[in-house]
Amino acid sequence: MGKNKLKKFADMETFGCVYQFPWGVLESGACPMKGNWHERCFHNDNPIVLELGCGKGEYAVGLGKRFPDKNYIGIDIKGARMWTGAKMVERQHITNVAFLRTSIELIDRMFAPGEVSEIWITFPDPQMKKVNKRLTSTRFLENYRKVLEDNGVIHLKTDSPFLYTYTRELIKVNSLPVEVDTDDLYASGMADDILEIKTHYEMQWLQRGLTIKYLKFHLPHAGELQEPDIEIEPDTYRSYNRGNIQMPQLMNSSETNE
Repeated sequence: MGKNKLKKFADMETFGCVYQFPWGVLESGACPMKGNWHERCFHNDNPIVLELGCGKGEYAVGLGKRFPDKNYIGIDIKGARMWTGAKMVERQHITNVAFLRTSIELIDRMFAPGEVSEIWITFPDPQMKKVNKRLTSTRFLENYRKVLEDNGVIHLKTDSPFLYTYTRELIKVNSLPVEVDTDDLYASGMADDILEIKTHYEMQWLQRGLTIKYLKFHLPHAGELQEPDIEIEPDTYRSYNRGNIQMPQLMNSSETNE
């Protein structure tokens, strides 16, 4: 493991905005923050919004800056990635953004029923071969139900035609209420101050001329969720090496090169 990564791990232990729990604590189901995020982390009663698979934390930080009346938590298993966003939160004293290092599969151990109002899923792996690993599959939606308020909002931004088509069909099969559905966000005129926040991976796709798809839908607690029975053409492209693309303007060069 490189010295830079070791330094980031050490930093993460000292950041007040970062929460990490040993597996032994989670295995017992006794996460001390469950049901206590408002009181112990944010010290207010504002809605809590999660960004799942937050990577470097660009979206969580960008949203937190724009909406001080909401609380944002970026979740990822990769601590060295979220260091970038956590470092910005610490330096700029942003009080409504936090980071949680854990697996997305464990969020029901981290949050109480109804403790979360919205979920953002930004540029996840489409998992074309494994339905149960797709972050918009019924498996994950059922888990989101355990922490979301009834009819809570889910946002999906993706470059993947496969994942967009799959999620769109899943929404249709289950008659989930949809607010926004576009297969070309920046050509649609819908992009606003929220949607124009660009993550590291979104910058890759845009530089390759790919379109960004966006879905905003609600997830009621009632009803059994069904998987769509549909054949979907797989995506044919692959990502650039991560080092080839610079970070968006949200992160300045001094912060991304540390």
